[in-house]
Parts: sequence; structure tokens; C-alpha cells
Amino acid sequence: MTGKTGAEDGKRAPLSAERILRTAVLLADERGIGALTMRALADRLGVEAMSLYHHVPNKAAVLDGIVDAVFAGIELPSPEADWRTAMRDRAFSARAALTRHRWAIGLMDSRARPGPATLRHHDAVIGTLRRAGFPPALAAHALSAIDSYVYGFVLQEASLPFDSAPEAATVAGDMLDRMPEDTYPHLAEMITEQALKPGDIREDAFGFGLDLLLDGLERRHRADTSA
Repeated sequence: MTGKTGAEDGKRAPLSAERILRTAVLLADERGIGALTMRALADRLGVEAMSLYHHVPNKAAVLDGIVDAVFAGIELPSPEADWRTAMRDRAFSARAALTRHRWAIGLMDSRARPGPATLRHHDAVIGTLRRAGFPPALAAHALSAIDSYVYGFVLQEASLPFDSAPEAATVAGDMLDRMPEDTYPHLAEMITEQALKPGDIREDAFGFGLDLLLDGLERRHRADTSA
């Protein structure tokens, strides 16, 4: 959902639900979900707040709509892929979408009226697991566990004091310079062996943890099907 909105348009586009939601996503991306009010949305669009209610019934509907937009940006599992590959690819896509829209993490599973993209997404994920032979209960647990891992990892990433591999190396190097290595030998070893090596440690860590989770689900699936 990109493009000019409100006063940015040389010739203002007609107000519509799609335009309101597109602007709401941009506003939340820029200023956080707490800044997303109907008044702020109307100001960004260059209209009176009451004009919004001709296209969206209330703020809850706006939140439903922008959460649905985030789900629409997550790749659906490929029907041709095996369940493990499909879940892995979907997890990486979800992480990328939530990194772009971190405000969405606290809203993703909170909507009582999920939109079509949200429903389509969950149905596709569950369908992939069910076709692979996961019983309904195990499919539900798998979806919950994977989502919890993805959401938690993105939140943890957001709190880190760096945004790239070079910045991570700089932060780690500064920490190592100030830290007595003989007092904290194990931490110093980890910084030297991990944080100061080339590559994105966050990417490696995400894939490693995800594979551990998928390994556990695979073992449980095999145990259930062989019982």
C-alpha cells in the first residue's frame, strides 16, 4: 500500500475506504499505532474527520483493515512445496512484513472481525499442514508456535541497538573494548566468534531458531502418525 495521499496529491484523489486504509498504514509506519487517530488520519488526508465515517464506520474498522493489509503482504504457502519448506518460507515472509510494519505485531491476532486477506492466509497455512497429515489440534499448535516465534523475534530485533551487520560489529567491538575479557570469558568468546564475524547474525539466528522449531514439529508429527 504505497502512493501519495492527502496534500501530497497535486489533484486530490476522491476519498475512499482504500485510500483511508492506505494512509492509515503510512501513518502507523511513520508515527506508530498510538498516533493513529481518526483526527490524525483526517488531517493527513486533508479532510474533516466526519468525512471518514462515510467510508469506514469507526476506528475499529480501520484497524481491521490495516491488519488485513499486512496479512496481504505475507506470502501464502506454495501448494507445490512440502509443509516444512512452506512454513519456513512463510515465516521469513511474515518476519519481513512485520519488520516493515512493527506496529502490527500487537494487533495481528486481536481482531474480532478479520478481513479476507487474514482469513485467506490462515486457511492456506492450516490447509498446508492438514494436507501434510497434521491432525487439527497439532496444526493449530504449529501455527501458534511459529507465529509466537516470528512475533517475538521481530520484537527483539526492534530493541537491538543496531540495524545492520556493520553496525552490529561496531557495537560488539565497542562492548568488547570496555569489557574485561578475563572477567567475562564466555561472553567475550561469543562476541569474538559471532558478532565480529562477517554476515548478518540476526538472519542466521532467525533461521536457526526456526529450524529448531520445525524439527520439533516434524518429530511430533511423525510420532502422531506412527502411533
